[in-house]
This record gives sequence, C-alpha cells and structure tokens, in this order.
Amino acid sequence: MNKTVKIILGIVVLILLVFVLKYFKDANSKEIEDFKVEEPFYTSINTKAVATGKLNPEEEIELKPQISGIVDKILVEEGDLVRKGDLIAKIRVVPNEQSLVSASSRISSAKLSFDNAKVLYDRNKKLFDKGVISIQDFENSELSYNQARETLNQAQNDYQIIKRGSISGGSSANTNIIAQISGTILEIPVREGDQVIQSNNFNAGTTIATIADMSLMIFEGKVDEAEVGKIQEGKDIKVILGAIGEKEFPAKLTFVAPKGQEENGAVQFTIKANVKIDSITNIRAGYSANAEIEIESKDSVLAIKEALLQYNRITEKPFVEIKLEDGKYEKKNVELGLSDGINIEITEGVKEGDKIKVWNKVSEEKDEEEND
Repeated sequence: MNKTVKIILGIVVLILLVFVLKYFKDANSKEIEDFKVEEPFYTSINTKAVATGKLNPEEEIELKPQISGIVDKILVEEGDLVRKGDLIAKIRVVPNEQSLVSASSRISSAKLSFDNAKVLYDRNKKLFDKGVISIQDFENSELSYNQARETLNQAQNDYQIIKRGSISGGSSANTNIIAQISGTILEIPVREGDQVIQSNNFNAGTTIATIADMSLMIFEGKVDEAEVGKIQEGKDIKVILGAIGEKEFPAKLTFVAPKGQEENGAVQFTIKANVKIDSITNIRAGYSANAEIEIESKDSVLAIKEALLQYNRITEKPFVEIKLEDGKYEKKNVELGLSDGINIEITEGVKEGDKIKVWNKVSEEKDEEEND
C-alpha cells in the first residue's frame, strides 16, 4: 500500500514538474513586443477658431404701407432685381365708414363757418370802404374769414385722405409702395387681396416686401468664450459656404460682441464680418457658413504628433517614451507649445533624432483595418 501511494505521488510530482518546465519554456520563447517609433520633425503650426453662423445681407429693409387697406396689385416677384424708386405694389384704400362720415360732417361744419365768415367779411369791407368802421374791425373780420377758409380746406383734405389714401391720388400717393433701395426682392409675405395695416408710432405695420442688396453680405456667427479673447476687430478671416461646395471667401472681422450669451451651458459671443463676394457666385440670404479665424501661427518649430503624448495619472503632466540604444524605453517629461489638434510643438524634453514610442499601437491597428 505504501508503495502504491509513493508511485502515485511520484507521478503527480512528475506531471507538475513537466507543467512547470513547459511554462518557463513558453515564457522564455515568447516574442518580445516591438513598438513602432517616430521622430520629431520641423513644421508650421497654425491654431484656428471656427465660428458657425449664417450669411446675411448687410442692408435689408422691409417695405410697409403708410395707410391701411387691401393689396390691390403686386408688380414684382421674389428674386426680382429692382432699382430705387421702382413701384412694388399698390394699396386700395378701404375707408372706415365711421371716419368717413365724421370727416364729411367736419366739412359741412367748416362750410357753414366759412360761409358765415365770408358774409361778415364782405359786409365789413363795404362799411370800411365807406369809412363807417375802423381798420381794426375790418382786419378782425378778414382774419376770421381766412381762418374759416383754411379750416374748410383742411376738412376737405382729411376727407380725401380717408377716402382715397392721399390728397392728389397721383404717383406719389401713400397707396403706392416704392422701393427705397436698389437690390433683390427677398420675400413678399402678402398676396393680392390681403388686408394690410399702416405703419405708425403704435404699430409696426404689415410688411409688403423685403429688399436687400446682395452684393454686400455679412457673416454673423458665434465663438466660444475660450477663443473670443484671442481675436480682434479688423482681422482678416475666411468664410466657408458648405451649400456651394465648401467655397471660401475672404472677409474682414468688423464686430466682436462685448457681452456673451449662455447657450447649452457655454458662453458664446457674437461676431460679424464683411464678406467679399465675387460677381460670378450666386449667393442666397441665410446660407449656413463657417468662419475660420487664425489665432496664432508659428513656422519651423520642433513638433511631434499629439497622439504620441502620454500623461501621468497622478500629476497629469505630459511625457513621451524615448527608445534607448539597448532597445529599452525611457520616460521623458516634455514641455508643450502650440497645437493644431494633430501636431504639437515641443519646447523642452525632446530633440531632433529621438525615437519616440508609438504607445497606442492597438488603436493604430484598428484604424488600418478600418481603412482597408
């Protein structure tokens, strides 16, 4: 029995010994993982701020009627080019019956006063010519007569304005809507037969048409608070329109808002820029656009790919791993400069010719597989 136990224990020990020897053999024969390396290089780095916004006309006006009524005729269409003074639409006056009756009553009252003043004037003139009354009495009657005539004329004019929209009803009447600037008809929000309200101190009035000069365009967008302090008015920028094949237009920054507005938890500042539009490009108001604003630029600086950087989990300071002559890697803390999101300037810690470990090898292999 003891002999059998010894044999079994010997077999177990032998099997364990085989497994241990196999483990060390596999560990020693495992290939050493080899990392790719990259060297620092000299390049130019530009940092840019991107503002999203829209392209709108610099000069845009709304045409509103000076009298209430019905749109009788519209003589233009959206997209038409017009010159200053062109007739856009005509308004047919629909007088208020109560106002018309009141105006007519004022004419009757003024006519009675005028007739009475005329009789007194004629009588006093004859008496004055005969020397019966003094010159003062005659002048008083003459003044009353002139005042009564002016009151009658005013009442008649008021009646004509209420009834026809103007005194004369000619081409300069309030019923005609005239283009105030030369440009393109952007919008006609009313149709023939629509009722419109006049523009006055208490009412903005109904918009008949919107006209804009499409040769003068401005970009209006917003930038983040982290970048607004780095841009200045008068700076040359670039505006890109995605709607027409990512075409680029030069522009000049003209306005940076002194006050920001919070949007989705971030403070945004409005900026505006005058955009130079060429004559061959058909631009439409309201195009979405992006503005690229160069913040800082450096030429011929020592840089590496930003993906080569690693960060200490405790101190959060950046470092890279430099390959030594014996194949091992040494950590080197680095001082960073300008970055464009792809390349980053190295001001201290790395020199030209150093071989920097590509530590995120797995990510690169995945990228290559996706590209394939």
